[in-house]
Amino acid sequence: MEISITKTATPAQKPDSSTLGFGKVFTDHMFIMDYSVDKGWHDARIVPFGKISLHPASTVLHYGAEIFEGLKAYRKEDGSVQLFRPIENIRRMNRSAERMCLPQIPEDDFMDILKKFIGFEQDWTPSAPGTSLYIRPFMFGNDESLGVHSVKNATFMIITSPVGSYYKEGINPVKIMIESDDVRAVRGGTGEAKCGGNYAASTRAGERAEQKGYSQVLWLDGVERKYIEEVGAMNVMFKIDGEIVTPKLVGSILPGITRKSCIELLSNEGYKVSERLISVDELIDALETGKLEEAWGCGTAAVVSPIGELCYKDKKYTINGGKIGQVTQHLYDTLTGIQWGNLEDTYGWTCKL
Repeated sequence: MEISITKTATPAQKPDSSTLGFGKVFTDHMFIMDYSVDKGWHDARIVPFGKISLHPASTVLHYGAEIFEGLKAYRKEDGSVQLFRPIENIRRMNRSAERMCLPQIPEDDFMDILKKFIGFEQDWTPSAPGTSLYIRPFMFGNDESLGVHSVKNATFMIITSPVGSYYKEGINPVKIMIESDDVRAVRGGTGEAKCGGNYAASTRAGERAEQKGYSQVLWLDGVERKYIEEVGAMNVMFKIDGEIVTPKLVGSILPGITRKSCIELLSNEGYKVSERLISVDELIDALETGKLEEAWGCGTAAVVSPIGELCYKDKKYTINGGKIGQVTQHLYDTLTGIQWGNLEDTYGWTCKL
C-alpha cells in the first residue's frame, strides 16, 4: 500500500521515561486513511499529529459508530523494536468492524500499515524497563447526514503514545469492587466488540468504585446478575484450589489477546485451565473457604495486574495476603520477557519491524 508522508516541521522533545504515565504524551505523527463505498479505502497518509475536523452531523457523534484497538511496540536490548501478536489485534478489529457495520481492512494491508507507521515513529519507543510505545488504531463513521443506517464513509487512524504502567500501583496488587447495579454488556449486544460505547457505559460504576478507593470494577453478567465477566479494562482470571478459571467467552466479554496468551502459556505448562461460567457466589465461597489462591486481571495496557482485594456488597476480601501470587508473577515475567525480547519466543508471537 502506498502511504504519503508529511513530516512535522516542529518535532517534539521526547519525554523522560521516568515521568511517563499512560496515554498522556503523543508522538509527532499520526496515520489517517479514508473509506467510501464507491472508492473503498484510499488516501493513506502519515501526517503531523494534530486535531481533526468533523462535520456536525458526522455519524460517530450521533450514533457511536466507532471501534478501536490497543497494542504495544517494545524496545529490545539490542535497540530493535518489535510488536506482540499484532495479527490478533487486526483480526479482532475486523470482527468489531463487522459487528458495528463499519468497513473491514484486509489483513495484509492492515499489517503493512502498522509496520510502516510504527517503523516511521519507532524512535519514540522508550527503552526504560516497564515502558513501551502504546499503539491505538481506531475507526469511526463520518457520513455527513442524520439518520440511522450502515456507514458509507469512514476514517481509520492510528496514534501512538510512549507509556509506563497503566495503574499507578504498577505490578503491585490492585483493589477491585464487584459491581452489582450497573451492567456492562449482554449476549447479543456489543460486549465482544471493542467499541467506545462499552467503555462509556462503564464509567459511572468506575467513578463510584474510585470514590471508594478501588481501581476498577468487576462486572457481573447483564441477565442473571450472577456470573463473573471481566474487569473494567481487562479480562480476569482466578486460581481456585489449584485450577485456573476464567469466564467463558459467551458474547458479552471482550476476547482479550493477553487472556488468550495466558491460557496458552499455562495450558502448555500443564496447568488445568477452565473457561467456564463462574458465579459470584462460587467466587465468594472460594474466598471465604480459602480456596481462592490468586486473582489477576490481564490486558494489553497492564499486561498482568494482581488483585489483592475484592469488595462485594461492602464486604472486603483479601486475596493471598494482599500480595502478588506465584502464578501471577510467573505470567507477568514470562509475557513481558517475551515482549521485550529477554526470553525466547517459542510461540512465534513477536513481530519485528
